[in-house]
Amino acid sequence: MPENLDQLVRAAISAAQEQGDLPAFEVGDVGLERPNDTSHGDWTSTVALRSAKLAHMKPRDIASAIAKHIEGSKEIDKVEIAGPGFINFYLSTGANNEIFRTVIEQGADFGKSDVGHGQKVQVEFVSANPTGPMHVGHGRWVALGDSLCRVLEHTNYQVEREYYINDHGSQMDVFGRSVSKRYLQLFEIMEKDSCGLDGAAEALFADRARYVEDEEDEAPETHPYMDEFNTDLGGNAYGGDYIIELARRFAETDGDRWVEAEADARVAEFRERGYKAMLETIRQTCHDARCDFDVWFSERSLYEKDETGTNAVERAFAALDKRGYLYRTDDGALWFRSTEFGDDKDRVLVKTNGEYTYFASDIAYHWNKFQRVDHVIDIWGADHHGYIARVNAACEALGYPGEFEVLLGQLVNLLRNGQAIRLSKRKGVMVTFRELLDEVGADAVRYTLISKSSNQTIDFDIEAVKRKSNDNPVYYVQYAHARICSILRRAAGLELEEAEPLGMDAVAERSIGTDYDLSLLSDPAELALSRKLSEFPELVAGCARDRAPFRLTHYAEELAGDFHAFYGVCQVLPSEGRPVDPELSRARLAACDAVRRVLALTLSLIGVSAPTHM
Repeated sequence: MPENLDQLVRAAISAAQEQGDLPAFEVGDVGLERPNDTSHGDWTSTVALRSAKLAHMKPRDIASAIAKHIEGSKEIDKVEIAGPGFINFYLSTGANNEIFRTVIEQGADFGKSDVGHGQKVQVEFVSANPTGPMHVGHGRWVALGDSLCRVLEHTNYQVEREYYINDHGSQMDVFGRSVSKRYLQLFEIMEKDSCGLDGAAEALFADRARYVEDEEDEAPETHPYMDEFNTDLGGNAYGGDYIIELARRFAETDGDRWVEAEADARVAEFRERGYKAMLETIRQTCHDARCDFDVWFSERSLYEKDETGTNAVERAFAALDKRGYLYRTDDGALWFRSTEFGDDKDRVLVKTNGEYTYFASDIAYHWNKFQRVDHVIDIWGADHHGYIARVNAACEALGYPGEFEVLLGQLVNLLRNGQAIRLSKRKGVMVTFRELLDEVGADAVRYTLISKSSNQTIDFDIEAVKRKSNDNPVYYVQYAHARICSILRRAAGLELEEAEPLGMDAVAERSIGTDYDLSLLSDPAELALSRKLSEFPELVAGCARDRAPFRLTHYAEELAGDFHAFYGVCQVLPSEGRPVDPELSRARLAACDAVRRVLALTLSLIGVSAPTHM
């Protein structure tokens, strides 16, 4: 319908200009919008307001001239001029309701558009260090990043999902030393207490549990192994239970072969094996959250020399140096002139001792990205806000102005029945994303974590999200979809076990047929459904343009609400003592099926399933 109205308005302007009612001027966007108030029509055009300066006329006079030349159409009941020059279109019932047929015919392609024009876009998100399991904050980036990618794909972007593996730097050695220390403690306990590996591991777990409970460290004698662990590693260690699990695994497979080994060799061995184990855990967790990455990019690869004898970091530096953006200070440090691109100060790349900064990796990494794609979107935690200017400066200096953007995300507060769950970064106490998925399920986790703008904090109440009631948004939306599926099965005369092998599209066609009269749908509740469905294409386009997939959850809840209201006042199927005209019933079934399809599509764009029964 927007395309038809666009053509009508343009044709009317051309006719008015040919007859001298309007002067010649070039028409840009005709400004079709959906009025918030349905009393102002189904669509409104602001073209008269947009053209006033070009035409040297009052907007209302322009609007009147355009309305005069709009040709009659069975799709339009009337055209009115309102306010300073709005052109309001009131569609016929049949035209409004054609959206039901459009949805059924287009199916999963409904709402697709060319917002992206085929641009190659890379979205990099999560990128948790491979030194431990993902926490719930990482889970938010999974939901946000993957949902954004799905929306971009629906609007004709070529999308590459990328995970940046932070596997270079001191944190990897700290990780290796942490596993190594726990491994040695296991054998120390086995020898001291004359117990097996299971007993030694239980002793470490119990020791750590007492350490966590001893919030003020008032009873160090109750957790000697944890205190020894922190003392030996200088408090700079990974102390979670998963480190004990890794050490136990290596003790099971390798026995005591590493007890007497050189410390550096033992640390290197456990660092690499532990890293691979953690990375596999991260991969599986993301997969179970319905997010699979196209590229897993290793930071280490940036420091590997190629056939020219140089690595990616050195080549990126050479590119910047060639453009005149690097300089050395008297102490030998290498600096990037980031202030030339709006940063508040220049940034050091190589320290006086020859050590690379983290920013050095970021420059090389983003340069690598732009060899593969046209545009880069990074999703970072809000605490990285101050880092944006320097990375943006590097991208501009490398020749990619305006092609780098960052989405910042706020924290997730975990609650249970309204009470905050106690966490401690210092003590290594957290709820992992894996644990949340296992307890709540991927649907509820993803829906809840995408339900607000990324710049808003999310309060995730585990018990509330698990609750099967209408005050739980994900349940409310999924129930609407399942309810429609039940209606369609009954209309087709099928039991659940008969319908499942066919699929709901086939069930719907059996219950509705292919010929139905949508003009019979004139109840306000029916018109509300058609209006809500017609909003979907522009909604998805806006979600892509604004990088705002959270709006889809709001839409899903509104559409579910409109359906429940419709079903409460419009009888769809006949029942004992309550007959329904067969043609009206089929038209209403078509409306139900269209809502089902859009609910399923909306949920799929945020990685949530649409159950056929609940």
